[in-house]
Amino acid sequence: MPQGPLTSLKIVEFAGIGPGPFCGMLLSDLGADVIRIDRKGGGRGGAPSDVTSRGRRSIALDLKTPEAVEACLKLMESADVVFEGFRPGVMERLGLGPEVALKRNPRLVYGRMTGWGQTGPLASAAGHDMNYIAITGALHAIGTEDKPVPPLNLVGDFGGGALYLAFGILAGVTHARQSGQGQVIDCAMSDGAASLMAMFYGFKAAGIWKEERRANMLDGGAHFYDTYRCADGKWVSIGSIEPQFYALLLEKTGIDDPAFAHQHNRTHWPELHDKLAAVIATKTRDEWTAIMGGTDVCFAPVLDLDEAPAHPHNAARQTFVEVGGVTQPAPAPRFSATPGAIQGPPPKIGAHDQAALRDWGFSPAEIDALGKAGALALETVS
Repeated sequence: MPQGPLTSLKIVEFAGIGPGPFCGMLLSDLGADVIRIDRKGGGRGGAPSDVTSRGRRSIALDLKTPEAVEACLKLMESADVVFEGFRPGVMERLGLGPEVALKRNPRLVYGRMTGWGQTGPLASAAGHDMNYIAITGALHAIGTEDKPVPPLNLVGDFGGGALYLAFGILAGVTHARQSGQGQVIDCAMSDGAASLMAMFYGFKAAGIWKEERRANMLDGGAHFYDTYRCADGKWVSIGSIEPQFYALLLEKTGIDDPAFAHQHNRTHWPELHDKLAAVIATKTRDEWTAIMGGTDVCFAPVLDLDEAPAHPHNAARQTFVEVGGVTQPAPAPRFSATPGAIQGPPPKIGAHDQAALRDWGFSPAEIDALGKAGALALETVS
C-alpha cells in the first residue's frame, strides 16, 4: 500500500523527459497515486536505471485515436491533478487541453511545465536547461572567470521546473479542496530559475554583488568559500563565512599569517586564496577530513557519485537506497507521522493498462473496447 502524506492524491502524468518525470517521482515518493500515460508503441521502458520513473503505474495509449483521448478525459474526471510538459498547444491539438479538462472536472489542477512558459516571444521555441537559465542571470553568475559553466541541469529543469511544479500542484490542490475551483498552473523553468535568484538580485540592489564571476562571497571569489585541491588530487569544500568559523579554519589549518585578518577585504581575496590553496595542498582529502570534518569550520569532502552513498552521514540517514540493483536517492523530505516510500521500480510501458484503469473506475467492457479500437496495447487486454 502507498504511504506518505499525499496518499489521497490521484494524479495523471503525461510522459515526458527530465523535469516532468522528476516531478512525478517526488509526488509518488510521498504517496500520490500517479498514473503515467505513455505512448503506445513507444518502447519497453522499465530499466532499473530510469530512476525518475520509479513509483508509478503506466498505461500505454494511442492518443491519435478518439477512444484514447476519451479515456484520458475520463481519468481526468476522477483525478485531482494532471500535468504535462509539452510545448504550448500540443495538448489542445490532442483534445486534452485545460479548457476541455476543466469542463469535465472543475476541481482539476492542470499543471503545465515548459522551458519558457505558455506565453511570451520564446514560448514555442526549443530549448534546454542551460538556455532557460541563461536569460535569468543565473548562468552568467556561475562558472569561472573565463566563462559561464552549466550547473548540470539542477537549476532550470529540476529546481526551477520540477520543484516549482510540485509546489504549484500542492498549492493548487489546497485551493481546490477549499473552494471547489481548479485552475491551470503555468510553470516555466525560466520563471523558476529567476525566482531562485531572488537573494542575488537583492544582493545586487544592496551593492554587494559584482557581475564578474568569482568576485563575490558565494561564487568562489572569497578564499573562505570555495573548493580546494588536496595532495592526492581530491577536493574539499570550505565555507567559513562567520568570524568564529573563519577563526577555527585558521586554527585547524595552522595558519598564523596576519594577512588573513583581512577576511572581507575583496582586494586581498586572490592572494589569500593562493595561500590557503597552498596549505590545503599539503595534505590528502582524508587527512583534512580527519582534522576538520564535523567541526564548525563548515567543511566537507567533495565526493563523487560512487563515494557519496557510503559517507557516514548519508549512510546513517539512509539518504541513498538500492532498488533493482541501482543505488539512488531515497524519498525526501522526511515526515514524522507519514513517511514516504518508493512505491515501486520504473514501470514497463503499458505494464498496468488493465489494473490501473480498473482501479480508476473503468469497467472490463470499457477496457476491452479500448483494446479493440487500437487505443490500448492489445497484448495487455484480455
